[in-house]
Amino acid sequence: MNKVMKEMISTLLYLLIVLCLTWIVIQFVGQRTEVDGTSMEPTLSHGDNLIVDKISYRFRDPERFDIIVFPYKYENKTYFIKRIIGLPGETVQIDEQGKIYINGEVLAEGYGREVILPERIGLAREPIELGEDEYFVLGDNRNNSSDSRTEAVGNIRRSDIIGKAWLRLWPFNKFGILRHQ
Repeated sequence: MNKVMKEMISTLLYLLIVLCLTWIVIQFVGQRTEVDGTSMEPTLSHGDNLIVDKISYRFRDPERFDIIVFPYKYENKTYFIKRIIGLPGETVQIDEQGKIYINGEVLAEGYGREVILPERIGLAREPIELGEDEYFVLGDNRNNSSDSRTEAVGNIRRSDIIGKAWLRLWPFNKFGILRHQ
């Protein structure tokens, strides 16, 4: 009986260690998330499964064009995934032709699925000055995205960023590391 008890304790200890390590990885290193919706089309599609890198931003600041995950402030356990367009201290504005300006200069980028329609410019119609810890984010499906142009999302604080979308796991034909050009 003593041998059986030692084996049970050993197995329980092993399982406890595995559970603790799993918790540490999910809390501090990375976690799986699923894209819900089309706001990041064509880059990410509804149902894509991603790994979010939660550790990189502990050592460096988010960069322009990174795809980030952050909580939606009005709904518990709901997370948004968007692309960083404006960085701390910058001024962002979108004109009637749908051009994005950073500090008065047109932003050269090709991530947007389409030109932003005048009725979708939102808060960015007027210059938006970002604070020292704020980011301006947009979905790549610019006319079908709730992002920093709306009051419901607004500017994203650095402390609210959970991590960077790093790896697409599913669907397998799109498997790979997510990079910006």
